[in-house]
Amino acid sequence: MKVLVTGGAGYIGSHVVDLMVNRGYDVVVFDNLYTGHAEAVHKDALFVKGDLLDKPAVDKLFDEHDFSGILHFASHTLVGESMQLPWLYLRDNAVAASNLLEAAARKSVKRFILSSTANLFDAPEVIPITAEERIVPGSPYGESKFFVERYLHWMERIYGMAYCCLRYFNASGAHPLGHIGEDHTPEYHLIPIILQVALGQREKLTIFGDDYPTPDGTCIRDYIHVIDLAEAHVLAFEALADGKSRKYNLGNGKGYSIQQVIQMARDITGHSIPATAGPRRAGDPATLIADSTRIQKELGWQPEFGDLHQIIQTAWNWHQSHPHGYASK
Repeated sequence: MKVLVTGGAGYIGSHVVDLMVNRGYDVVVFDNLYTGHAEAVHKDALFVKGDLLDKPAVDKLFDEHDFSGILHFASHTLVGESMQLPWLYLRDNAVAASNLLEAAARKSVKRFILSSTANLFDAPEVIPITAEERIVPGSPYGESKFFVERYLHWMERIYGMAYCCLRYFNASGAHPLGHIGEDHTPEYHLIPIILQVALGQREKLTIFGDDYPTPDGTCIRDYIHVIDLAEAHVLAFEALADGKSRKYNLGNGKGYSIQQVIQMARDITGHSIPATAGPRRAGDPATLIADSTRIQKELGWQPEFGDLHQIIQTAWNWHQSHPHGYASK
């Protein structure tokens, strides 16, 4: 079965590609390398450099390949940036997805997995957050993902495309074998930034707000290991064989504050990791924790790396062996 993975050279996408190739899938990766790395793509996957905003390039890709399904990761993904540069999200993410879906409809692709976000739920009424929670996007980033979810509603209705939207929280960790991990320039994600302090690459960590209505004043998030995310994507893709569309929230079902994550990193690395409080970041809710009951019941998904220690330990192993990311080699 040939599948297309857009953004397959990125952090989450590369882990999904690695798993799918090892499960026997014929994988084509389409990525513009804006934040991804060609070195992260499994050697047995076909890598095609291209941009989803380039409609002729997308059409050419679909002319040259017959895909049984698509897993869509390629997008701008930063909450804070979307509050400063909204059109990168409200325009570019939406246009990229529409170019992809138009080509998919033309070639009668019947399975589609969307890498969505917990930022759909800015002020959830219930924590942990179920897949039935009302959608109130917390930023232009979250809004752009909601656009694509609505596109998929019509793709199913008009073209019979079965889809699954996976709304997840804070992807983290690295592959236990240590060959792929998280590498962004610049880095915006909490755990890699903390570990860069431990490596001496940063002087200290700035916490975006310590006055939230949480026990220690810092934001609480549901951290999910990237391998567990990859497994959920493959399970969801295979489940779409029945033609039934789905929406799932993904997480470990428990949250950790920023202060708790910092302390765990201190324990693992043995470094003091200095941290100071700064102003809040626009678009950040105080608490986000997922209720993953639905995907557990329907698909049998269970996190294998649900412990915060495991998450940070695998990330630390990656950053120690790749202190400059993929450029380390």
